[in-house]
Amino acid sequence: MWMLLPSTLAGKLLRAFRKPLSSLWDSLVPWVLWLRATLWLAKSDSARPLRAGRRRPQKCTGDNGEGPDQVIPISVNYHFTRQCNYKCGFCFHTAKTSFVLPLDEAKRGLRLMREAGMEKINFSGGEPFIQDRGNYLGELVRFCKEELRLSCVSIVSNGSLIQERWFKTYGEYLDILAISCDSFDEQVNVLIGRSQGKKNHVEKLQKLRVWCRDYRVGFKINSVINRFNVDEDMREQIKALNPVRWKVFQCLLIEGENTGENALREAQRFLISDEEFQGFLDRHKEVSCLVPESNKKMKDSYLILDEYMRFLNCKNGRKEPSKSILDVGVEEAIKFSGFDEKMFLKRGGKYLWSKADLHLDW
Repeated sequence: MWMLLPSTLAGKLLRAFRKPLSSLWDSLVPWVLWLRATLWLAKSDSARPLRAGRRRPQKCTGDNGEGPDQVIPISVNYHFTRQCNYKCGFCFHTAKTSFVLPLDEAKRGLRLMREAGMEKINFSGGEPFIQDRGNYLGELVRFCKEELRLSCVSIVSNGSLIQERWFKTYGEYLDILAISCDSFDEQVNVLIGRSQGKKNHVEKLQKLRVWCRDYRVGFKINSVINRFNVDEDMREQIKALNPVRWKVFQCLLIEGENTGENALREAQRFLISDEEFQGFLDRHKEVSCLVPESNKKMKDSYLILDEYMRFLNCKNGRKEPSKSILDVGVEEAIKFSGFDEKMFLKRGGKYLWSKADLHLDW
């Protein structure tokens, strides 16, 4: 376009000067307006903002001084509490602190994440329903759906503390509820540590499935495959529950969390080999909702915020925190997250996650 500007200008001026002087200004006005509009469009094209989900053009650096383009935090996992009423032996986000942000500060951080491009938030723990009997979590869920207008709000819970009254108050704002269940044999759940008193984990899972149907919430199951359940056949039970997704994780070691010095768990006895994990997947390959996640896929493909709203970098096999987004902002903190966006996409992290798009037969 710019190569044509001199000839266009010359032609318009020539036609203008052929007319009487009194009409010169009338002839030039359209040209002036055309030129101003052209310059304005060129400027606005260069300043047009990027849509959420695209990479920003500037570079950011990681902890080694080199890194990929700044990524948009499309999907974020917020572990706002480390407290839990279960004692799962392989847990890799243990109760090392009892800190929970004030509700207003948590909302401020979530708003910062939304402004940075977040589309999906997943609340986890610890056990997220342990804080204020689930009301703290419920208010965050409502805030994210009503005020931030996120396309997906989800929760991962062991399910033991959830009551139907929570669904009555907050269910309409929740897209997906994922319940952690590693076995359909209650004795195996007890061996793992997924139990409390006389509560039956499998029976509560069945009840939660009904509530999700009644209150129009997508139902999901998460299972950690380990030494105690690797030989189990879960096909019949999973098909009967018919979750929207069945996430199957390989038991993972994280230094300082479930292995090593200062760890609150010792998960070595739960470990299985890659071949054993693949054997479990092969046995369940006919289950259409199965989504497998090996250690390789899982370790760096999640954006994790801890209870202080710091990104946790797991690249070196331990959780190394960034500065809090509340102090330095999202763009600065995310540089140190260690997030592998390619692996996030490869493992299927982006999917139809809004219950409006799931087209479920409620």
